[in-house]
Amino acid sequence: MEVEKNMSPQSFPMNGGDGRYSYVKNFTFQRGVNTTKDSINKVIAESLEIESFSASNSFTMAELGCSTGPNTFEALQNILEAVQLKFQQFQSLVVSVPEFEFKVYFNDHVDNDFNTLFKSIPLDKSYLVAGVPGSFFGRLFPKASLQFMYSSYSLHWLSTVPTQLLDKSSSAWNKGRISYVNAQKKFLRRIPLSLQKIWVHFSMLARAVEVVPGELMALILLASRDENLPPKHTNIIEDLLGSCLMVSWIWLR
Repeated sequence: MEVEKNMSPQSFPMNGGDGRYSYVKNFTFQRGVNTTKDSINKVIAESLEIESFSASNSFTMAELGCSTGPNTFEALQNILEAVQLKFQQFQSLVVSVPEFEFKVYFNDHVDNDFNTLFKSIPLDKSYLVAGVPGSFFGRLFPKASLQFMYSSYSLHWLSTVPTQLLDKSSSAWNKGRISYVNAQKKFLRRIPLSLQKIWVHFSMLARAVEVVPGELMALILLASRDENLPPKHTNIIEDLLGSCLMVSWIWLR
């Protein structure tokens, strides 16, 4: 199954380096990890199956859309501390369970600034590290190799633009906007069908194969309780940014 026929994945990574306009200096909004820490800890405490990886003495997880840090390391540390607590509780119930090691895969586009990411890794880290470049809308890891999959504010970046959005004769054409703020209802009814193939690739054809059966995946992204409306606090930002981009495009023409 192809995400979009005759269209190849596009790569638009965050600005690399540590300059004024780099992601490293402008990542405040993505620090939503602090608001989700308690929820993730609760899920790990209640649902993580230690028995599935205690025999291998290792816990392997991946972060999808890691960018260049540094907030990725804070999220990672929160998760590993929760897993370590769960493992200690398991040790108290089982005799002769050896310590296990943490393995972490950092994933992002092939054009991501992995050099800045690796330079930012804490020196006192308690885990082994590997970088995995590539689109997370396809397979990235070996079958049943991960106990935990994490992604924060990344899944709204699609690998390709659905063709209907670029077709002015289609009911899904969004008049060049970058979001569906103020979009017509017929567009809102049509666009979920366009995105369904992409999500099938992400969840069923990739993650379902890579994550150990019964283990966990935590996805943090903006959402709305009303399927006909975008998240309220993004309306003004996205509408203003989209208008600026459209004006710039017309001027460049």
